[in-house]
Amino acid sequence: MQLAQLPEEFIGAQPILETLEHAGYEAYFVGGSVRDTILGKAIHDVDIATSAYPEEVKALFKRTVDTGIEHGTVMILDHGTGYETTTFRTESGYQDYRRPDEVTFVRHLEDDLKRRDFTINALALKHDGTVVDLFDGLADLKAGVIRAVGNPEDRFGEDALRMMRAVRFASQLNFAIEPATLAAIKDHASLLSKIAVERIHEEFVKMMMGSAAHRGMGLMIQTTLADYCPGLVGHTIDLSTIATLPKLRMASEVEVWAMVALHLGLSYPDMVEFLQAWKTANHIIKDVNLALHLAYAQQYHQVSDQVLFEMTPDTITAGSHVAQISGYGPSDLNLWQDAYAKLPIHDKHELAVTGADLMHDLNLQPGPAIGDTLDKLIAAVIKQQVTNEHTALLDYAKDNLVKDSTK
Repeated sequence: MQLAQLPEEFIGAQPILETLEHAGYEAYFVGGSVRDTILGKAIHDVDIATSAYPEEVKALFKRTVDTGIEHGTVMILDHGTGYETTTFRTESGYQDYRRPDEVTFVRHLEDDLKRRDFTINALALKHDGTVVDLFDGLADLKAGVIRAVGNPEDRFGEDALRMMRAVRFASQLNFAIEPATLAAIKDHASLLSKIAVERIHEEFVKMMMGSAAHRGMGLMIQTTLADYCPGLVGHTIDLSTIATLPKLRMASEVEVWAMVALHLGLSYPDMVEFLQAWKTANHIIKDVNLALHLAYAQQYHQVSDQVLFEMTPDTITAGSHVAQISGYGPSDLNLWQDAYAKLPIHDKHELAVTGADLMHDLNLQPGPAIGDTLDKLIAAVIKQQVTNEHTALLDYAKDNLVKDSTK
């Protein structure tokens, strides 16, 4: 197979391959960028594999960086762009079920490709657009199948994260996992416990953001991979509900975790503990809390201006999308955004009086009463019981709040 048109990213890197070939070495584009190019998808990273050893690569190019030279990877800098170029290699001794204990540089492309995870990722592309397919990856791409290269049990024993990658690709590409590969995932699912949570986290989020996320979640359950993810064991029924949602596709990490937390029925403290176990960033946890709050409010028809005030535009979008997919939200995702936009204020700092004003003008003493009064003023402004003006707020507080606090 020869591609008639290469994407601009490959065209820009063609001189790298040509330089290596003119020096007597083999060089190819490899990895997911080749797969995605054939599928007509946008590509992001351009990876190059070559028969040249690292020192031979460095001798051919003026500007290089040793980004992973112990594994054969050198970054070639060309006109402001960096291209990771890796020597053909074999790997052995995966004692941690993730990284090889030993890497050996080799001269033959087949030796390099046969160590890769799936046939659809074991394709190589020459600078002229010729596709090198040694493991029937093109046939699997056409059939929509994810198949391990060689013996799947060996591939998953080498790197247990590949099981999550299989499920992630099934979601992103809407492909099926072929029977032998699927059976090997089931047999080796427990090895996922050997993998760092951060890596599982990355694959899970990508899976949930895939175009066929329902398929990915179904495979997580079917293979029992879910049982080896933080906080998911014992939640098969809850996860199965997610897997049956027809329009399941999350637009952000916040939506991913809000969706999972909603269907697991997690309270705020439980949600925080759950996401901390997944090594989730604190700012994501904060936004998930807001999105989840709005999703629950929609589920129980309790959305109010006060609830919306606590949100941000992004968390309104996330919470509304999660609720809508789950069958709770309105069909118009702009409904709550429009209501939010109409609020008199959107942040407590927009209130036209401060605690210092209350102490100076109303003779309130420092303490909890200050915060309580400010909260009540915010609620009154949101309910449009008083305008957000300095004098009006002080008069409202004096007539309605300060007297109440002294009773």
